Amino acid sequence: MGCFPLKFPNTRNEQVLASFPGQQLDEYDVIVVGSGAAGMTAALTAKKRGLNVVIVEKSKYFGGSTARSGGVIWLPNNSVILGAGVPDSPEQAATYLSQVVGPDVPIERQQAFLEQGPKMLDFVMDNSPLRFRFLKNYSDYYPNLPGGLNIGRSIEPVQVDANRLGTEKHNINWPYMPIPSATVIYTADYKWLSLAGVNIKGLATAVKCAIAALKAATLGQKPLTMGAGLVTGLRLGLMDAEVAVWLNSPLVDLVQDVDGISGVVIEQSGVRRTIHARKGVIIGSGGFEHNAEMRDNYQQQPINTNWSVGSKDNTGDGIRAGAKIGAALNLMDDSWWGPTIPVPGEPYFCLSERSLPGGLFVNKHGKRFVNEAGPYCEVVHIMYKQDRSDDGSEIPTWMIVDQRYRNRYLFKDVPGGFPIPKLWYESGVVKRAKTLQELAQDINVPADTLQATVMRFNGHAKNGVDEDFGRGNNMYDRFYTDPAVKPNPCLAPLEKSPFYAFKMAPGDLGTKGGIVTDAKARALRSDGTVIKGLWAAGNASSAVMGNSYAGPGSTLGPAMTFGYIAANNIADS
Repeated sequence: MGCFPLKFPNTRNEQVLASFPGQQLDEYDVIVVGSGAAGMTAALTAKKRGLNVVIVEKSKYFGGSTARSGGVIWLPNNSVILGAGVPDSPEQAATYLSQVVGPDVPIERQQAFLEQGPKMLDFVMDNSPLRFRFLKNYSDYYPNLPGGLNIGRSIEPVQVDANRLGTEKHNINWPYMPIPSATVIYTADYKWLSLAGVNIKGLATAVKCAIAALKAATLGQKPLTMGAGLVTGLRLGLMDAEVAVWLNSPLVDLVQDVDGISGVVIEQSGVRRTIHARKGVIIGSGGFEHNAEMRDNYQQQPINTNWSVGSKDNTGDGIRAGAKIGAALNLMDDSWWGPTIPVPGEPYFCLSERSLPGGLFVNKHGKRFVNEAGPYCEVVHIMYKQDRSDDGSEIPTWMIVDQRYRNRYLFKDVPGGFPIPKLWYESGVVKRAKTLQELAQDINVPADTLQATVMRFNGHAKNGVDEDFGRGNNMYDRFYTDPAVKPNPCLAPLEKSPFYAFKMAPGDLGTKGGIVTDAKARALRSDGTVIKGLWAAGNASSAVMGNSYAGPGSTLGPAMTFGYIAANNIADS
């Protein structure tokens, strides 16, 4: 995560229903609902196994939330990390995953992910132009647990030329925060770009990104990395395999007969149409992060669809269709959470900013309550847990920084030393004051308490030890930090006026609850029996990560793996 891909001008024909030429049939072996990483991996697998397959996509764009993401994939023991010398093993990975997810996720599903994930990646590389690179030192989120790795297990896609898609490049789902078109940026670069104003390696990284873009331009390429690069590579694989993706074709219902699920009802140009599936339907339609009614029914308050950076079309269509025919649901109260600034128009999912030295989180009592640099999902879990335990003091949270912090570090897309956009102030998501006492008044927290909190934090920063919450005690905490700050690169005192407060809401990358599946990605009823003809993967299914988050890319790694598993299970049946 961190940076997001280029935004292309929208020159597509809004009436186009299929983004691959060819006749739209009324029957296929396999119908895949959704064109994110799970759906496209499933469709590619099914096609290469000799099945006739189609993808139906609700949006006028393909790629779903994957296209909007950092494109990072957490996948133990895959060939890319082993080739880079990562000291992983199946036993070590199994130990770590079981420690992270706990007993609530069946061990068979954990094993299926760990065993099939490396095979999935090799398959994708063999059947698409995608290649991947190791994200060295982007550690597991709990590296101190048994089996955890400080060096990490995550990979990201190597840049892909969008021009290879032809006009299809205009159908890539919009990123929520485009990056400058004159740069080629990887997720691994963002750590250093945040420091470009104060660190020689950061400056060198910025120059490298610009040179890479210049080189691509001289070759007539439009390079895409991260999530956009991942979906571009998958889409190229599908185009080569002649797999159709029907855009503007939302799922309305599943077709059920005496033998199980036998097709789908979709809508095209206001007309409903039934498409039959001879062998099965795979639901990969994403979560329900933009369905306010579902979030109100299943999730804790406060909650707001405007705090999610997931794809706007993710309204739980596949989950609701599955539940309607008897599929069990689980983890519906949970999401891939992260502290988020509710910027007007498009929220900002805060990643590196929380870990950089010179900032802290406070509740409405003006007190710290969490390790700000901890795994973002866990930070929000703590926000909600403590919000329920007292009088609602953790939501919203305020991130307090000083002018030294603002002078040194990139914040969202605002370089260090540059002014915060006026709109942020007008909307109330950021406050600025000459003193902490004045800032406390602006954010309605006790001034004496805020002053005492900052003084105590400053003492921890100078000693290099966070005695309250252990910030900086593991390698994940220290990834997005400033190596020039000593003795703890996560901690620096807040001393230079003026001071700033940024409003933090419990935002998310998407929801993680959905259809309960088994180790073969088959949909299950509440009694554990299999719903014949129905499979699910990605955020439309109940996450194999349970209520936790193993490492960077714990959404995409399982999504692609269980899409691969589902298609292979159909082909084998």
